[in-house]
Amino acid sequence: MKITISLLLSLIILSFQTQLSAQDDKNKGVFEEEKDGFYKNEILKSIDEFNTPEKEKKKSFKLDFTGMDLPKSKDEFTNYWFNDPVSQGRTGTCWCFSTTSYFESEVFRIHQKKVKLSEMYTVYWEYVEKAKRYIKERGYSAFEEGSEANAVPRIWKMYGVVPIEAFTGLLPGQKFHDHKAMIKEMKDYLNNIKNTNAWDEEAAITVIKSIMNHYMGEPPAEFYFEGIKYSPKDFLNNYLQLKLDDYVDILSYMQKPYYQQVEYEVPDNWWHSDVYYNVP
Repeated sequence: MKITISLLLSLIILSFQTQLSAQDDKNKGVFEEEKDGFYKNEILKSIDEFNTPEKEKKKSFKLDFTGMDLPKSKDEFTNYWFNDPVSQGRTGTCWCFSTTSYFESEVFRIHQKKVKLSEMYTVYWEYVEKAKRYIKERGYSAFEEGSEANAVPRIWKMYGVVPIEAFTGLLPGQKFHDHKAMIKEMKDYLNNIKNTNAWDEEAAITVIKSIMNHYMGEPPAEFYFEGIKYSPKDFLNNYLQLKLDDYVDILSYMQKPYYQQVEYEVPDNWWHSDVYYNVP
């Protein structure tokens, strides 16, 4: 009897272990990326729509072109060479992207060279110059993302320019520019300088550069292009060969006298450039 009970218990334990083993073979799982389901796509969306008053919902203005004699195709225009448009990502650097594109077309028009230049090299040194003025003005100079078209030749004269291959301003694996965190970190640092009266320009600029180096990478002092070694200024003078003083800035400003050079009084003109020719 004892042998029979012992054998029975052994069989039960063996059967239980076999079932567990079988369950282990069947019940397997894998990690998958979470997908938006009914809760997010339907419930949360409906709640947001209900809680957002009609007056707060964003609206856009669109012009009604009905009855207007307009071009039907871009082929109706005389075309000149230009690089394909590129995205500025989540940055306030349209001033640099548009002006850089213009100068790329100028290089082709004058020298028949097709080149893609680095917008972010210019942006990097623009922030350095903004930080320097912020310190000199004891915090009473704007430090934001915006600027003006004539900031590009201004920075090029000071620091030169590089092709996109030499400095993209993107980190490994990053597809689009994103300066949100970088700008916040630099502004917080400069505000702290203002609050503590720590106006050491050399130390401050070192920190500003280190912040940008983290988010954008460090711009090169030298690089190779088409097998030739250049500094950024050499590249401007010897390869691009643009005479930057040949270009002027024009606006039409009713609050300033016409036929004079005036200041464009907007926040983006943070260095108070007054070289704009004011014409009717």
